[in-house]
Amino acid sequence: MNHDRYDDAYLRSILDQAKTIAMVGASTSWNRPSYFAFKYLKGKGYRMIGVNPGAAGEALLGETVYASLKDIPVPVDMVDIFRKSEAAGAITDEAIAIGATIVWMQIGVRDDDAAARAEAAGLKVVMNRCPKIEYGRLHGELGWGGFNSGIISSRRRRI
Repeated sequence: MNHDRYDDAYLRSILDQAKTIAMVGASTSWNRPSYFAFKYLKGKGYRMIGVNPGAAGEALLGETVYASLKDIPVPVDMVDIFRKSEAAGAITDEAIAIGATIVWMQIGVRDDDAAARAEAAGLKVVMNRCPKIEYGRLHGELGWGGFNSGIISSRRRRI
């Protein structure tokens, strides 16, 4: 598969297929990007499970945080990797071992060798994308946040 570009139908099928998502690198700090993504996806009906050894045993929006994927006591459909690319290979191998069907690597996270191993094991793979952003884009929600509206911009206003 070409991991430089994904068809909307492929991304939509993944987001429709997944019901339980384990987010590796989830933070319990409300001001971290992983917390925002976790909360958003939970609000869209996904069962979100945090994986973070530093927060193991704590609650994250009503769900227990686990130290590793193998510690999660329920089946996981998708593993969302919110860690650096260097960690993606080992996390992908753990996702394969627990029987996940999807590995999703966040924006800036890419490991082509890990993707090849996952695909050889029958998993779907997305790299360098955010499921929160893709969900919003595919469901027409980005306009709600000011994107494509001209309200939010990185350009200076001309007076």
